[in-house]
Formats: sequence, C-alpha cells, structure tokens
Amino acid sequence: MSSPKPLPPLVEPTGELSREEVARYSRHLIIPDLGVDGQKRLRNAKVLVIGAGGLGSPALLYLAAAGVGTLGIVEFDEVDSSNLQRQIIHGESDIGRSKADSARDSILEINSGIDVVLHKFRLDNDNAVELFSGYDLIVDGTDNFATRYLVNDAAVLAHKPYVWGSIYRFEGQVSVFWEDAPDDRGINYRDLYPEAPPPGMVPSCAEGGVLGVLCASIGSIMVTEAIKLITGIGDPLLGRLMVYDALDMSYRTIKLRRDPERQPITELIDYDAFCGVVSEEGQAAAAGSTITARELKDMLDAGKDVAIVDVREPVEWDIVRIEGAKLIPKDRILSGEALSELPQNRPIVLHCKTGVRSAEALAALKQAGFADATHLQGGIIAWAKQIDPSLPVY
Repeated sequence: MSSPKPLPPLVEPTGELSREEVARYSRHLIIPDLGVDGQKRLRNAKVLVIGAGGLGSPALLYLAAAGVGTLGIVEFDEVDSSNLQRQIIHGESDIGRSKADSARDSILEINSGIDVVLHKFRLDNDNAVELFSGYDLIVDGTDNFATRYLVNDAAVLAHKPYVWGSIYRFEGQVSVFWEDAPDDRGINYRDLYPEAPPPGMVPSCAEGGVLGVLCASIGSIMVTEAIKLITGIGDPLLGRLMVYDALDMSYRTIKLRRDPERQPITELIDYDAFCGVVSEEGQAAAAGSTITARELKDMLDAGKDVAIVDVREPVEWDIVRIEGAKLIPKDRILSGEALSELPQNRPIVLHCKTGVRSAEALAALKQAGFADATHLQGGIIAWAKQIDPSLPVY
C-alpha cells in the first residue's frame, strides 16, 4: 500500500470556534488528523456546487453538516416529481419551486450558521471563469458532457481544483482534477476523456436511468474528497479514478496520467458543438424531416396510414407508449437488423423519449433509402404534454 500523499490545505484556518461550534462539530474535533485546525479551515472554506440534483443533493447536505462556511449553488431548474427518487434535498412540497431555493432551505435547516449563495442561472462561457474565481473549490455533479467540459476548462482558467462525479444506472465514478496541483499529479478531465463520446453513445440518466441510492454513495465520496482537499488530510483522488459498481459492491481505482498530446487550455469553446447532442448525420436527416406532435395527431385524425415506430428500449415501452406504435429499439435499426421489418410503401414516423435517438435512427433509414421517413420533435414527452396529458411522463 502506498503511503498517503497529502496536499497543502486549500484553506487557511481563521478565528476561534464558539462554544456552540465546539458542541456541534465535536466528533470532528476529536479526530487527530482533523481537529480544531481542520474545522476552522472548513468554516473558512468557500465551495461551489454545480447543480442541486442527484449528486448535488447529498453533496450540499453533507458539506453543510460538515460546517463548510460558504456554499454556492449553481442551479436554474425547478423541482419535478421525477427528481424525488434521488434528489433528497427536495421534498414533495417543493415540486414546482426553484431547486436553488429548495436546496437553500434544506441546507439552512441543517446548519443555519453557514452562508448559502444562490446562482440562479445556466453556467456558460460568459460567467463560469469569473464565478469559479470567487470560490476555493468546485464540486461538479452535472449530468451532461457539454457542462462537464465547460466546468473543466473554466476551472483550469480560474486555477481551481474540482471534485467530479458521475452516475449511470448502477455505476459511479469519482475523481479530483487540478491542473495547477502542487505536485506531479496535475491533470484535468480532458486527460481522462480527451473527446466527448459520439452523440447517442452514452445515454443520460434521464434516458438510461439511475438507481437513486447511488447518488448518496457517489455524493458522499465527493464530499469526502472536498474535505480532504480543504483540510489537507489524506490522499485525494488526484491522478486516480475511483469506479464503483453497486451490483457487485466493488470499488476499484484506476491511475490516471497527463495526456502528453493534450493541448493547453487557453480559452473556452462552443461546448454544445464540441459534444454534439445530435450527430451531424442526425441533424442533416432531421432537417426537413421532422414533424410536431400536433402534425402527427392531425395525420392520424385524417386517417392517414402512418407507421409509428418507437425506437426506445423495452423498459421505456413498458412505462408509456403511443397507441398504434411498434417498438423497434434504435440499436436494431442502426445495425440494419430491423430494416426488413419496416414498411416501404407508407410513411414512417420515428419517435423516442425526446427526439435525440429518433434523429439518429432517422439518419440510418435515410441512408438505407427510406425517403418517406420523419421523426417526432420532442418525442413521446411532447406527445404526452401536447396531445394526451393522461399519459405518464418519466
């Protein structure tokens, strides 16, 4: 086993702990490696959490409980009922409220002695670097590649370390990235993932699902790393990737190293274009071959003979479906296996959950010669919201 490699503490200790603080944090104070000095560092720390969702929820609650003096929250979304399966910082009474407001109220209920700063806007190129510069540490719990690369590049330009976490179904990953680390482990997210995966290759949690309790497992590890960095104790996950498999109940750590061919980060870029939510082929296929939910409804009401093809997965089909649709998962279309099951003599309308996967499948059909194929803008979510509100939304 390698010896611990502590880094210098990120934050200086300040002031004396009050009688109330000694009582509250007594279980910290009696830990030799942490002690009074470490608790003072936590009180003086400013931590910015990106998102008050699945990973941000447990991270914010435990950072607050640990006594981190200033917590910033970047969040512009509202609480939805589908969030409650994993986003434990919110409750049923918060549905429809700002996630930032809901998170603040839960945090202050745990620890009214800390400062909660809300940033109710979408993180983008115009605000990220300046925002990061006002904090000691960034905790990134975002769930899309465009924002992850933005967080990484902005952290590099702001010279800030950050803790990164990711979850999907039953698996999670955690690492620490810090380009300017005061040792030879200075790496960033692009050393792990130089390029974003091809569009549609890695589904989001909204499309692929996530075991709710996985957020607690990964979120608590992220907070542990944050505390280690703030106080300068232990061996942080800098230069290492921790991978957790909940089904096997296994943890493994993979060593990371700087990519010798990686170019220095000198500016922020167009991250939507870099990550490409929909591939160029999908965008080209969808141009002029996209219909709205209302247009599809009008076609069906007029008695037009349309083949509606659902390209989602069977588990999604079990949740909700459009009456009369046929299930053919996207991968069977992309592989060519299902092309013989599609009609050549009538219009085809493809749909998925939101329109991303159906655009990819549409590109494959166009290439195979299905000229009279279109896809449904907004997918079955748009259909449920605009045409049939009785359908469940997931």
